[in-house]
Amino acid sequence: MIFNFDALINQKMKFLFFLVYKLFGWKKDLNYPKEAHRCVMIVAPHTTNWDFIFGVGAFYDLKIPARFAMKKEWFNFPFKWLISSLGGVPIDRKRKKNSTENISSVEAMANIFKSHDQICMTITPEGSRSPMDEWRTGFWHIAKLANVPICLGHLNYETKIAEISKVIIPTDFDKDLKEIMAFYNGKKGKYPEKFTLDHRYFEKSNNDY
Repeated sequence: MIFNFDALINQKMKFLFFLVYKLFGWKKDLNYPKEAHRCVMIVAPHTTNWDFIFGVGAFYDLKIPARFAMKKEWFNFPFKWLISSLGGVPIDRKRKKNSTENISSVEAMANIFKSHDQICMTITPEGSRSPMDEWRTGFWHIAKLANVPICLGHLNYETKIAEISKVIIPTDFDKDLKEIMAFYNGKKGKYPEKFTLDHRYFEKSNNDY
């Protein structure tokens, strides 16, 4: 029997975050979609570092194989064990065969799905904990290229439920982005004033003012 030290560290770190998540009174979404086990998942609003802690705890609770991508340069000592234990996977942008150009980040992240039967690639498209009126939309292209659905996640700080409420099959970019913005309209993070929708794909109605 081979002792897997890395796997032990991974479980202990995630369990630690799970304990914090439980101590703060968070509960899991019992009706989450089965697609969450193989998807690109948007996590929004993202207004505090607590989102990451509670998010890791929620995924551990739901037994969803959540991952997040980072540049492979981060996966060296002393950061490798910490990042890997929390679900980090390195992005490999090595050059295409017979090409002098590296592959794009979108291609690199889509390629990760090829080596995993189950993986939930989590992305915070706002890209910052500060208000951003234009989201990074690479998540849509990753899902389209990898042929996986987009799941919409939300940490509801009022009910303390980590919700996974909607699944979108990427087909039409503009239409899908408008549907995503409509879903997140009215959603609140821990600090609501720090969250904004992408103005390019969302028009306020009279009820939103």
